[in-house]
Amino acid sequence: MPETPLPARRFAALLFDMDGTIISSLASAERTWSRWARAHGLDVATFLPTIHGVRSVETIRRLALPGIDPEAEAAAITRAEMEDVGDIVEIPGARTFLDSLPRERWAIVTSAPRALAERRLAAAGMPTPGLMIAAEDVTHGKPAPDCILLAAARLGIAALDCLMFEDAPAGIQAADAAGSPVVVVTATHQAPMRTAHARIPDFRRLRVDATPEGVRVALAGEAS
Repeated sequence: MPETPLPARRFAALLFDMDGTIISSLASAERTWSRWARAHGLDVATFLPTIHGVRSVETIRRLALPGIDPEAEAAAITRAEMEDVGDIVEIPGARTFLDSLPRERWAIVTSAPRALAERRLAAAGMPTPGLMIAAEDVTHGKPAPDCILLAAARLGIAALDCLMFEDAPAGIQAADAAGSPVVVVTATHQAPMRTAHARIPDFRRLRVDATPEGVRVALAGEAS
């Protein structure tokens, strides 16, 4: 999918989803969830598209399976995912881009539990942010805006002054609800997504202009 124009203004901070946005853990997650789905008699092909971008406990809770404790099942899935990180990699250009940002100007906002997020970032050789909002930090995960609003609050800025990088519909909805502009990263998309937001395939052409007034991102060759 081709790049589309990025927001032209400066932002106080950049927020990043993790899975599918700055790292690719698609294969790992789908292996774990496929085993779980088969064990519970679910149609794997139909079920897998529903897991992305939301907290595991909410994915399980939505199913309303009889005799299932969503919290216990989600914890078991997290343990399995933490053992399966061998093929987790960065989205192309993501590490270089993150390394170019002032540390106080970016954060990760993920639906993954903190321990799993840290494990996956380490497996992909990615930098650790100064601030991470993880699954256990909010009562309502994406598509609710709570995680983005919390990240903005902890950074001491308004959500509308944060530029959110996302890949999944739930995260895009969360950013929209929070009032944060969005850039959609399409690296792991298997089909085009219908969206009015700016899109990039990965981070390789992204450049940073950071000043005390904020951060502006642009594509290489794009006018400042």
